[in-house]
Amino acid sequence: MERMKLIGIGADGTDSLPSLYEQWIHESERLVGGERHLSFFPHYKGEKIVIRSNLSSLLATLVNEPKKTVILASGDPLFYGIGSYLAKKVPIEVYPSVSSLQWAFAKMGESWHDAYVVSLHGRSMKGLAQRIDGKEKVAILTDETNDPRAIASYLLEYGMTEYEAFVGENLGGENERCRFMTLEEMKDGMFASLNIVVLRRVHKGPSWTFGIEDEEFFQRKPEKGLITKKEVRVLSLQALCLHEKSVVWDIGTCTGSVAIEAAKMAREGAIFAIEKNAHDIEICQKNMKKFRADFTLVHGRAPEHLEQFPDPDAVFIGGTSGSLRDIVAVCCARLKQGGRIVVNAVTIETLYEAMEAFRQYGYHADILLAQFSRSKPILQLTRFDALNPIYIISARKDEKNDR
Repeated sequence: MERMKLIGIGADGTDSLPSLYEQWIHESERLVGGERHLSFFPHYKGEKIVIRSNLSSLLATLVNEPKKTVILASGDPLFYGIGSYLAKKVPIEVYPSVSSLQWAFAKMGESWHDAYVVSLHGRSMKGLAQRIDGKEKVAILTDETNDPRAIASYLLEYGMTEYEAFVGENLGGENERCRFMTLEEMKDGMFASLNIVVLRRVHKGPSWTFGIEDEEFFQRKPEKGLITKKEVRVLSLQALCLHEKSVVWDIGTCTGSVAIEAAKMAREGAIFAIEKNAHDIEICQKNMKKFRADFTLVHGRAPEHLEQFPDPDAVFIGGTSGSLRDIVAVCCARLKQGGRIVVNAVTIETLYEAMEAFRQYGYHADILLAQFSRSKPILQLTRFDALNPIYIISARKDEKNDR
């Protein structure tokens, strides 16, 4: 199969396209690209194929109907572009142009090697808050849905006002426009469809270290205490062995303390939490906004609704409402290879039930009995208040569990 040519093209169309590239295009038998890309070549005599959301059918055409083909893409085709998909499927030669990212930072007069880059083009904004929280520079590739106004509204919802925004429109093109603005200004602005957003942190925002203090969380009033205490939370999260891209379930999330800390550890992953109490759902949502953790929160009683979640790398079970065995059954069946399940139990009856459930599915479980006391002043002296002892039960899925 003859190698196809994948050519990056800028907003200025053919103006900055090397003459050799134009020659390749006009000598080809088939030209593939978006409507905007193909419009730069109105007199092309060969077959034209418009790229929409038909990548699988496009690939079938390229493989099954071989022709001398040139494919057009925006900027650098291997930078969040079609090139990364095609390069794994068909033989291609890639000829990049200047990417929108390079143009944007050039217009800002700033380096971009230290920027965090995220693409919202054709993707959900879910999880963006924890992914970018604390970053100095963030470049965001947009689309018609996730445009600058939608991004600004989202960031304001999570109180991320420490950022100013730079919006570059039609970069490198005839109608190029570049602006710095506040998030409030961006929320109400009007923008060309071709744009990129760069966030630059201009002052320090709030930050939290691992093991957030219990008092920082919104909790039930006047009845407090329905929260996984900091010391137990830290040990439980450690037992989950999370990595940056972990998919995590938090069952019985209540205030959301475990899910929130997990979201900050698995920034590039995804967190899915379920809670049966409507009032706790409201409290959890307030905590999510405060701590900039944007995860999927479902109002319901497990194991119902768990089928909505993708298979997890880790599961935390903090509350079961009497359905522990059924929940463990679903978790054991869905857990990925090498994954962890951690159960917090207050009573020896729950401990026994959890251990029996894990044995039934061939899981070996370790138990840590955690007993903590916190200092408390009494006049000029100090005494200790004991926290309730907690059994932290952790089980790991290995090859023998699949037999």
